[in-house]
Amino acid sequence: MVSLFSYDLTYVSLVTFMLIGILVGMSKTGVHGVGMIAVPLLAATFGGKASSGLMLPLLIMADVFGVSYYHRHAEWKYLIKLFPWAIVGVLLGTWTGNYIDDQLFRTIMGTIIFASLGIMVWLEKVSKDKIPDYWWFAMILGIAAGFTTMVGNLAGSTMALYLLSMRMPKNEFIGTAAWFFLAVNWFKVPFHIWSWQTITLNSLLLDLTALPMIALGAYLGIKVIKKVSDQNFRWFVMIMTALAAVFMVF
Repeated sequence: MVSLFSYDLTYVSLVTFMLIGILVGMSKTGVHGVGMIAVPLLAATFGGKASSGLMLPLLIMADVFGVSYYHRHAEWKYLIKLFPWAIVGVLLGTWTGNYIDDQLFRTIMGTIIFASLGIMVWLEKVSKDKIPDYWWFAMILGIAAGFTTMVGNLAGSTMALYLLSMRMPKNEFIGTAAWFFLAVNWFKVPFHIWSWQTITLNSLLLDLTALPMIALGAYLGIKVIKKVSDQNFRWFVMIMTALAAVFMVF
């Protein structure tokens, strides 16, 4: 047993926490889906709602690595469409989060991920020239992304659906997602501190111990994604989303 900042962790829990840091780092530099695997791992170790407060600073630290490397590739015209609706989704998630237990949370998240995956696959079958760049499409997915990132830090599949629908190349996909989550995750912090009270000084100090692992994960993610072509990246995103959905539900 190891005591860190009021947390009593077994050695297995500590190793799992460090592994989560690596997975989060990799997810923010392009290895999509592993972040969604990290979420239930952390929930299993610390509990559902408490883990959401622990996960958020990990994500923000990893967001910095992602933005630092891919910041030049962001497509701001899409971000401007998404941000207002994502704020609405975060506010909805803050309000409903107090009424959702862990089992209902897993069911909702698994359903959303599987539905997103089905739409991703369908979009691969339709005309490559048809891009659903409508205001209502950005509204629906922006709200969904804000809600799912607030309730469970699981907006990756929703953002993947939107960005893949826009037919973005690999680097633009990663850069746009990196900026989106950096901004939205910072917006969520006050709600976790004062509304849900899931972020404390001790939880922040514990999160900082994972910073070297996050940096390692970010480095590994960059190396892995460099070897993946744009077309293979699209299918890679869909496969990782499916694996994350299975992991979440079961």
